[in-house]
Amino acid sequence: MTETGVVIVGAGQAGCSAAVKLRNLGYDKPITLIGEEPHPPYQRPPLSKAYLLGEMSRERLFLRPESYYAEHNISLRLGAEVSELSAKDRTLVCGGETLSFEHVILTTGSTPRRLPEAIGGTLSGTHTIRGISDIDAIAPEFDSGRRLVIIGGGYIGLEVAAVAAKLELEVTLIEAAPRILQRVAAPETADFFRDLHQSKGVRILENTQLARVTGTEKVEGVELANGEEIPADFVVFGIGITPNTKLAEQAGLEVLNGIVTDNKGRTSDPRIWAAGDCATLPFKGTQIRLESVGNAINQAEIIAANIAGTETVYEPKPWFWSDQYDVKLQIAGLNAGYDQTISREGTNGVLSIWYYRDNALIAVDAMNDPRTYMVAKRLIESGKSPTPEVIRNPETDLKALLKA
Repeated sequence: MTETGVVIVGAGQAGCSAAVKLRNLGYDKPITLIGEEPHPPYQRPPLSKAYLLGEMSRERLFLRPESYYAEHNISLRLGAEVSELSAKDRTLVCGGETLSFEHVILTTGSTPRRLPEAIGGTLSGTHTIRGISDIDAIAPEFDSGRRLVIIGGGYIGLEVAAVAAKLELEVTLIEAAPRILQRVAAPETADFFRDLHQSKGVRILENTQLARVTGTEKVEGVELANGEEIPADFVVFGIGITPNTKLAEQAGLEVLNGIVTDNKGRTSDPRIWAAGDCATLPFKGTQIRLESVGNAINQAEIIAANIAGTETVYEPKPWFWSDQYDVKLQIAGLNAGYDQTISREGTNGVLSIWYYRDNALIAVDAMNDPRTYMVAKRLIESGKSPTPEVIRNPETDLKALLKA
């Protein structure tokens, strides 16, 4: 049995951040970082954009040079899977080897959903977007004139559509909900991006039910519930993710739409921690999962600090972004439960959508408007809430609101 201090299961952005932070804080016990992929830890956001377009090399994705881990006494195990986790015995099994641990950090991430096999979800030519191997597999499909059907009108689907349209593919996007971005954005934001994509030639079908993906071994198209058939050379699924909680469940940890953690990152076992897409955390009286790079990094670093000896509470400050064509969307806060929105338009395509609940500002979507985003983020984080009337007034100096 190998003795080790901290074992981190999942070598993504959260796992890497935890390992680096532990060493930066002077933690001197062994650290083992285990990843199922053969690549050292890398950033995911550019995958569906710059990396897919061929504008970023694989090496530029890596968070640290591979030599960093050996230099800082971090045992990096790549292409390795943890098959067992015992909270009682403080052990896990990786590649047939049993490791003991003082602490485990689960940063196991999530898995993209596919359609069921019975309706063509596993045919050759169907793809999901999550890791380097996904992009390497799909990139050769992006030839001018080829036909792409995207299932799902969330941010991943829209980002893939933007890349495909830029490369002059014939793109159809199918959304089962009444509109794109139904779950994550206001109608005004959806209208903005629908108009943007349609102006680039993307066909968007909303409130449209899919019957099946057609083909015998390889994709030939998709059939809609109304009988329409849309030819396709390949299909991309953008229908959400499932948190990877198998190890946590096996270890008897509390799991509810993710591994349940407290405000310090601990699971229901005080020696096991969780961060990133696989974990839920307390936020304003409820447990939520925050699917964002910022949360993965911040939560993992708080856990590292707590393992190193502090008792630090993690206070999430949600923020997100999406790049589509020449538009950068920046989101501050969480819009769940909003009951009012205010739109502020500027010049050169600048637009921001302000979300209110009970007249309190809770979130802002800013399209090509970084100044508004920064002001809104600071307002939300400081608990300041200008009235809807103030935001609606085009003469309002937003920056001055920070001093109010």
